[in-house]
Amino acid sequence: MKLKVVKFGGSSLADAEHFKQVASIIKADPARRYVVPSAPGKRYKDDTKVTDMLYNCYDMVRKGQNIDEYYGKICDRYNGIIKELGINFDISGELDYIKSALMHRSGRDFAASRGEYLNSLILAKYLKYDFIDAENVIFFKDNGTFDQEKTNEIMSRELLQHKTAVIPGFYGVMPNGTIKTFSRGGSDITGSIVARAVGADLYENWTDVSGFMMADPRVIDNPAAIATITYRELRELSYMGATVLHEDAIFPVRYAGIPINIRNTNSPADDGTMIVAETSDYDTEKVITGIAGKKGFSVITIEKDMMNSEIGFGRKVLEVLEDNEISFEHLPSGIDNMSIVVSSATLDGRRDKILASINRMVRPDSIHIEDNLALIAVVGRGMVKARGTAARVFNAISNAGVNIRMIDQGSSEISIIAGIEDHEFDTALKAIYNEFVK
Repeated sequence: MKLKVVKFGGSSLADAEHFKQVASIIKADPARRYVVPSAPGKRYKDDTKVTDMLYNCYDMVRKGQNIDEYYGKICDRYNGIIKELGINFDISGELDYIKSALMHRSGRDFAASRGEYLNSLILAKYLKYDFIDAENVIFFKDNGTFDQEKTNEIMSRELLQHKTAVIPGFYGVMPNGTIKTFSRGGSDITGSIVARAVGADLYENWTDVSGFMMADPRVIDNPAAIATITYRELRELSYMGATVLHEDAIFPVRYAGIPINIRNTNSPADDGTMIVAETSDYDTEKVITGIAGKKGFSVITIEKDMMNSEIGFGRKVLEVLEDNEISFEHLPSGIDNMSIVVSSATLDGRRDKILASINRMVRPDSIHIEDNLALIAVVGRGMVKARGTAARVFNAISNAGVNIRMIDQGSSEISIIAGIEDHEFDTALKAIYNEFVK
């Protein structure tokens, strides 16, 4: 029997009916022994996620506002789930403690983490599984980064003592004992960490979609599903905006060679998407695996004659960005010019300073910043075996009447990135999709 770690997102645990559905999925396979839940998500369109409600409570306390009524809604949410599940479980003490901690200005991360904590307590009780608090098995370093090795060692030892267990997602503990959360969507990371620690054969990540789609369904109507994708392809697509799985959730299981299966809680019979280390499965007809993109980039373009012969030119330019704590996305360049693609938001309030610093460091002939750039990544392990893929991408964009402002392709040939105007993003994405899929 294969050992599986299963993670369920907030939409999968939004109310008692979803809890019952999740329990049915878990009990249907004895291999699903370790469960990582998120906090309750939205029950309907205009509903509020519990994590957001907890953030709001934290902000209200900071502003000196009374949280009694608002916090009462959070209590009602959890007590309602317990009542509808028909379990004898009193969490009033937990709820009172959390409220007291909030009112005494506990940290923002503590506030946010309690959604997962309470949901896990309830799910563990309902499943009759052991409960393991994440703060006892997931650790961060003093600088706030995840302590991978300490976590793996202690969590592995703890999990060996539990045949079945529920471990809250999203948070761990700092060396000083305070709660620290991952970034939003971090329960995906927790599931991956648990899978590595227990040596799972498979990490199932259950959400509200049947795996990865080849393109954003908000732009493409009913995009085709991706049956199998490699970690490298997923990393590229996640970085460029595909949000089914937190991009950092890949690393713990990638190190251990554990595949991830993205599944749909509402359609458990669907196979979903398998995420694997490597595969020899090349679809010669599709060529590409997926398309993703983002808006909101800027390009810093620097021109200087004989730039290529000036030793240290690129280092000096990037040093300016480093001093301003700005990371770059792409770095296309020519013999006498260099372009740096950065997120526009990172330039806010620092444009003049950055331009002045670059001028002082390298004395360019010209330098300017262009905004409103969108990036589209065409990703696929099959591109390396298919001739003319780049030509098909650029012809599709051109034939749609869209001007390409930037081209970047890595030596691995797993992705091709095109830069276009923000307002032409949807048009370009549709053109590429139609070229390769329809």
